[in-house]
Amino acid sequence: MKLSVIKLDGKASGDVELSDAVFGITDIRGDLLARYVNWQLAKRRAGTHKVQTRNENSRTGKKMYKQKGTGGARHGSRRAPQFVGGSRAFGPIVRDHGFSLPKKVRALALRHALSSKAKAGDLIVVDTVSVKEPKTAKLREQFGKLGWTKALIIAGPEVDVNFGMAARNIPHIDVLPNAGLNVYDILRADKLVLTKAAVEAIEARFSEKEAA
Repeated sequence: MKLSVIKLDGKASGDVELSDAVFGITDIRGDLLARYVNWQLAKRRAGTHKVQTRNENSRTGKKMYKQKGTGGARHGSRRAPQFVGGSRAFGPIVRDHGFSLPKKVRALALRHALSSKAKAGDLIVVDTVSVKEPKTAKLREQFGKLGWTKALIIAGPEVDVNFGMAARNIPHIDVLPNAGLNVYDILRADKLVLTKAAVEAIEARFSEKEAA
């Protein structure tokens, strides 16, 4: 599929041929996208929530009262969860919430996410993203003219320093290098903006996987 290339000032800068295997999938699988997003967000969870278990509770471990003759239930410690000040039964502990997801599933989900933006007309290819001075107000004005109010910008192998500094304070604008491309950020952005270098890197990445 062919897509027009623009510059940051909105002027045309030729065309680019996009791979149908990466950007031209028409039957978008929501189940793949959901699996990837759940996997990605699970990895981000800190998992540091914790409660005291019985062996960590500082209350006395002495038997509360004699075993027999009281007419009450048999208890051995005030650390038991049914007592005020006792430990919690089956509470959260420090753990890793992440789970494994096959590489092939991750790669396929990324292709479907890229294709979903192309199918919806929300994929934009720009020549380069660089500015002479890190002026946020000027860049925000340019984005407003282009209609980029909530966009993910993949800048290429590295993000231009001035462009990154100018864009970092603009709400709902994320600028990442090629290595930061991910399904979650693609889906939550209204526009996906790729530089020509980013397009070449993405297509090369998937062609290498197919060859392997």
